[in-house]
Amino acid sequence: MRVRVIFKLKNRGAYLPFHHQHILAQYLKGVLVNGGDSKYFNYSYFNFSGLKGQTKVSRNGLHYFSNFVTLVLSSDDQGFLDYLLEQIFKYDKIDLGNLEILPLYTELEKVPGMEDHMKFICISPIVPVKGAFNDVESKRFIGPETDEFSDLLYDSTLQRMENSGKFTEEQLASFSKFQFVPDVAYLNRLKERDKKFARIYSVFDNDVKYEIRGYTLPFKLFAAKEVQNFVFDCGLGNYTHKGFGMLDIANVNPTDRTEKYKFSKELVTA
Repeated sequence: MRVRVIFKLKNRGAYLPFHHQHILAQYLKGVLVNGGDSKYFNYSYFNFSGLKGQTKVSRNGLHYFSNFVTLVLSSDDQGFLDYLLEQIFKYDKIDLGNLEILPLYTELEKVPGMEDHMKFICISPIVPVKGAFNDVESKRFIGPETDEFSDLLYDSTLQRMENSGKFTEEQLASFSKFQFVPDVAYLNRLKERDKKFARIYSVFDNDVKYEIRGYTLPFKLFAAKEVQNFVFDCGLGNYTHKGFGMLDIANVNPTDRTEKYKFSKELVTA
């Protein structure tokens, strides 16, 4: 399931870095640990977007000028999401980088049924290779149209599905169909305009900084419906719990997909 958290922005014009997933990851990790339930301290089967709002670009990053900003949270475990939302709404004021925000209410996204072939867009970059200390392998460019790229995503997805404990050995064995097919026309247009779809990003794990390569592009995924649901709920690739690999369904109007969810500020404080 996928939930949007709407915050009031108290200092319009404040900014975050262009890629601020590490700031959001630290914030979410903090509220989970402060909540006190140890089973969620290192929980990794969730995903989140960057902070959305009306922005202007400067040398410092993204300046937010809207009255409200939105964070999208996603997981295949409703119990975890409800717990995370409960912790978020315990705080009347949150310092997020240079932003001061106040959680107001939540909305539930209504997701269309999955098929065995889906067209997705990337909300945040997909990371096919994990980072390693003092190693350049995770920064190596891998063509998204290659079998290697698809195989890396298949291996990471099946490993995460197995580790989740939610699928039987028979189910996992049946998920052998998996093919990542990038939108080649989109890649060619970017190449003609000398624009990039793959960049080096920083990720922090156990206080160690790794440099990884992330890819942002539209693509088709051919896989079982259970796999499609898993990557939509929990992200595709590595470091999904740190804000990478979040997907959305292509050609769907996001404004027609929400309904109020129970974690409004009024309900929590009632």
